[in-house]
Amino acid sequence: MDYVKFRRISMKNHAEFNEKWVQERIADDPSILGLGDLILKDKERIQPRAGRLDLLLQDPDSSRRFEVEIQLGKTDEGHIIRTIEYWDIERKRYPQYDHTAVIVAEDITSRFLNVISLFNGFIPLMAIQLNAIQVSDQVSLVSTTVLDQMTLGLVDEEEEQEKTDRSYWEKRGSKATVGLADDMLEIIKEFNPAFELNYNKFYIGLTHNGQSNNFAIFRPKKSFLRLEVRLKKSDELEEKITETGLDLMDYDSRNGRYRIRLTKNDIKKHNEILKELLVKSSEG
Repeated sequence: MDYVKFRRISMKNHAEFNEKWVQERIADDPSILGLGDLILKDKERIQPRAGRLDLLLQDPDSSRRFEVEIQLGKTDEGHIIRTIEYWDIERKRYPQYDHTAVIVAEDITSRFLNVISLFNGFIPLMAIQLNAIQVSDQVSLVSTTVLDQMTLGLVDEEEEQEKTDRSYWEKRGSKATVGLADDMLEIIKEFNPAFELNYNKFYIGLTHNGQSNNFAIFRPKKSFLRLEVRLKKSDELEEKITETGLDLMDYDSRNGRYRIRLTKNDIKKHNEILKELLVKSSEG
C-alpha cells in the first residue's frame, strides 16, 4: 500500500465546493457527520418567520432528530443564533421527538467553542468540524466532533428521593414482574454482591453499599419488565442485542439508556448478554 499525501481544501473560497455542494453530500449520505445511520427528513426546511433549516435528520430507530446548520469557513455569532433558533422552533412544533442542534463548520475556533460550551447541558448542542480533503484528483469530506452533546441532568436520580416499597410496585406492575427485577439483581450480584434493589416512586433503582448507583433501573409493567441500562449509543451494540432476540425498544437519548423489554423466558435464555450489558454499564 502506497503512502499518498492529502491536501486540505478551503471550501469557503472554492468555486465548486460551496455550501450547497456540502449540503447535497450530507443529504445523500448523512453518515458523513458521524452521528450514526440517520435518514434525511427534510432539507431547506422553511421555518416560520425565521428562514430555512439546512437539514433535518432523524434516527429511524428512535425518536431523535437533529437540526443541522452548515457554515463554510469560521463559525460566527449569527450561525449559533440561527442554529439554536431553528432547534427551538422544531422542538416546540414536534415535542414528541428528542431534538439536538448541530452546528457544522469548516473551522470551529477555540473562542467560539468556549461560547458554545456555555449552552451545552442546557441546550442539546453539538459542534462538528467538516473539512474537504483532496487526495490526487479525488475529494472526500472528513468530520470531527469537536463538541458532543452533554447528558442533561437526570430527572430519574432527582426523583429517587420519593421512596416507596415493594408492595407499591407489585400493585403498579405485578408480583411476577417485580420478581423479574429480583432475577436481574441476581445477575448483578454475580459480579458485585454489594448491590441491592432500591424502590422509588418512578422506577426500581440500585444501591451499592447503601449508596445510589443507578447504572441500570427497572420499571415493572403488568406483563413484562422494562430494563433501562445506561450505555453509549452504538450501532454495533444494538446489532448484537437484536441478534440475540432480545426486544430492544429504543434508545433514550435524554438519559443515555437503552430500553429493553424482558420476560421470564428472556432472562433465562439471554442471561449472558444481559450480564455483559450490566457489567459494561456498571463500569462506564
